[in-house]
Amino acid sequence: MTPRALGLLLAVLAYGTWGLSPLFWKQLTAAAPAEQLAHRVTWAALTYAAIVAVRGRFGEVRAALVDPQARRAMLLGAALLGTNWGTYLYAVSQERIVEASLGYYLNPLVNVALGALVLGERLRPRQALALALAVLGVAAVAWDAGAMPLLALVLAVSFGSYGLVRKTARVEALPGGLVEATLLATPAVAVIAGWTRAGEGHLGDPVLLPWLLAAGPFTALPVWLFAEAARRLPLSTMGFLQFLTPTMQLLLAVLVYGEAFRTAHAVAFGLIWSGVALYAWDALRRGPVPTA
Repeated sequence: MTPRALGLLLAVLAYGTWGLSPLFWKQLTAAAPAEQLAHRVTWAALTYAAIVAVRGRFGEVRAALVDPQARRAMLLGAALLGTNWGTYLYAVSQERIVEASLGYYLNPLVNVALGALVLGERLRPRQALALALAVLGVAAVAWDAGAMPLLALVLAVSFGSYGLVRKTARVEALPGGLVEATLLATPAVAVIAGWTRAGEGHLGDPVLLPWLLAAGPFTALPVWLFAEAARRLPLSTMGFLQFLTPTMQLLLAVLVYGEAFRTAHAVAFGLIWSGVALYAWDALRRGPVPTA
């Protein structure tokens, strides 16, 4: 298998796993989103540690920890990642997967906006128009609901900001992921222990416990697959493939879980898809676009 073919396979596995993630997290809705998050980060940290150990990359972890800039970046990255993961778990538990998928469709356009606002990158005209279409899409949902789609915006901005932090950090994805997950797991372990002592939580639930334990590999392995795919594929290819995730989530939300897809959603998604298509066309014509 050629490196490109392997990269495509790994990328489809990563994005496909994220796209099917509502099927997994729906199995955990007996636990509150906060408990799901606590177990998710705890077992993810252990999974990352196992992968790093197998690949012999603990030296990179130590190097990152002695670098003050890398430490600050990973601390901020952990906070953003925890926000993103927790918000998504809340979205699934509240049957708001349609809104969550909207957030992940917005993500590449948020990346472009952050590149302009934070890194001082100049927007090309088609990029500016793509962002304007996305803003109109968000406005359509806000007008219909009488409020901003905050859940979608939190998901898009938190993940886009995480990408910006990781772009500027001097640490690779796998060792950085281990440190970030460990930072999140440290308080999570204490919280789980407190719930268990109080006779609360689901650590002793024989039905739910296997799903809680599986949350770690389910979280960490797609990130590893994504990192390996990114080493083998052009950025533009990864950019196109990323839309597998929100598309699969949207289809699951509407076709499997029966979430409403109103006229305002159709207008919003149409505008955002148009913006994304314009963004992709600009990338093909002008080369790689700024990403966070």
